[in-house]
Amino acid sequence: MDHFSTSRLTAERLNEDHLDDLVALHLDAEVSRYLGGVRAPEVTRTYLGTNMAHWDQHGFGLWVLRSKDGTFAGRAGIRHIMVDDIDEIEIAYAFKREFWGQGLASEIATALTDIGLSRFELPSLIGIVYVGNGASRRVLEKSNYLLEQSTIRHGNDVVIYRIRR
Repeated sequence: MDHFSTSRLTAERLNEDHLDDLVALHLDAEVSRYLGGVRAPEVTRTYLGTNMAHWDQHGFGLWVLRSKDGTFAGRAGIRHIMVDDIDEIEIAYAFKREFWGQGLASEIATALTDIGLSRFELPSLIGIVYVGNGASRRVLEKSNYLLEQSTIRHGNDVVIYRIRR
């Protein structure tokens, strides 16, 4: 499933051509404050390679998001992640600031949840959110994820939401 679309977004499987857009996204301090901090271009290059390999290994991963006019809007996806030594599958999303506050995160979270649970028949999905990120917590709650636990991830207090098939 290399491509999909929602009512306002198109999603394309992550590839090398997306590096410059990802670098710009990850250099924005406001965008990155809940993503573990600003990432240097070299770190984003490694991130891109890791996430492209995820696609090859699992058949799903991150997509680049574009508005209907083709403007880069952000990234989102479904991916394996280790949480407290357990292999989980999370949904993840990040948008450029100019796309905040328009309901796009809820739109993509709903689409990713449907893809993960229905198309890929995954047993459950999680969302990991910094405790202070109220907007992202609301996105998951609106998408019917339930608060499951609090934990510390990379030195930050986070909460984990889960939805089951």
